[in-house]
Amino acid sequence: MAISNKPKIGWIGAGRMGYEMALRLARAGCDLRVYNRTRAKAEPLAQYGAKIAARVTELAGCDVVFCMVSTYADVKEVVAGEGGLLSQAKKAAKGERAAPRILVECSSISLEGSAELRGILAGHGTELLAAPVSGNAKVIKAGKLSFACSGPRAVFDEVSPLLHLIAPAASYVGEGELARIVKICHNVFLGVVIQSLCEITILAQKAGVPRHALLDFINQSVMGSVFSRYKTPALVNLDFKVTFTPSLLRKDLDLGLDAGRRFEVPLPLASLTRDLIQSMIGSGMSEQDFATLLLQQARASGIELEPENVPVSDGLA
Repeated sequence: MAISNKPKIGWIGAGRMGYEMALRLARAGCDLRVYNRTRAKAEPLAQYGAKIAARVTELAGCDVVFCMVSTYADVKEVVAGEGGLLSQAKKAAKGERAAPRILVECSSISLEGSAELRGILAGHGTELLAAPVSGNAKVIKAGKLSFACSGPRAVFDEVSPLLHLIAPAASYVGEGELARIVKICHNVFLGVVIQSLCEITILAQKAGVPRHALLDFINQSVMGSVFSRYKTPALVNLDFKVTFTPSLLRKDLDLGLDAGRRFEVPLPLASLTRDLIQSMIGSGMSEQDFATLLLQQARASGIELEPENVPVSDGLA
């Protein structure tokens, strides 16, 4: 689907997620300018028609800018830091746009950080749509990413066609920073579910059930899910190529526990899972995918795992 009356779109961040998201806009024929601190990561997008920016300030004149980076410190630096997106505002000539009209911020950040960012942007006449996502690079490629969005409803409605070029699902969850709570809840659930899935997989294996057999049953039962199917190849064949690191999951569990304290909601399962993630990181299991929790669970159960080398589907094909 191509966009008519093309808005000028800026994109900040060409990591695993950002690259694939920007690629979908480029392939749709959008007028797209991409900035990444490591320019080489963004350059392959040029073959799809994207312009590669040498400086993030080159995106200030865009109608809509998307931001997809790792942490709030990164977001604040690239938007409001020295040489950031807004840094040329005071130098702009009269009548020249000094900041984008809309920033669509897709990173996983805290409520407080998101609110601070909204205030900074408002001072430059820029509207913020908080739009964190559910999925990873492979999910994006399969066309199954989803957005949770909050901010002014009119802004969501305006950028909705762009969101749907990237993902089939974009849920408007309310005003302000509510999308951040939705994403925090999502990733707390992610942590608890992967730990539980690892526990039952090791329990079944130690009792004599092959991992692929257990997961085949789970995936076809009422308890199966897109997530359990997607993680099955990793759990069966021990392919822990990174989709999401333990450190990033720990960060999101910390955000969830902070939110629990703020709203006086006990989160005992999240707290225990956070400690298990910390234990994994502390023992040096930090560079592979967070599904390496399976190995930690196996060692705690007195067994060493081997790949089963069984062809299994990830459910995304």
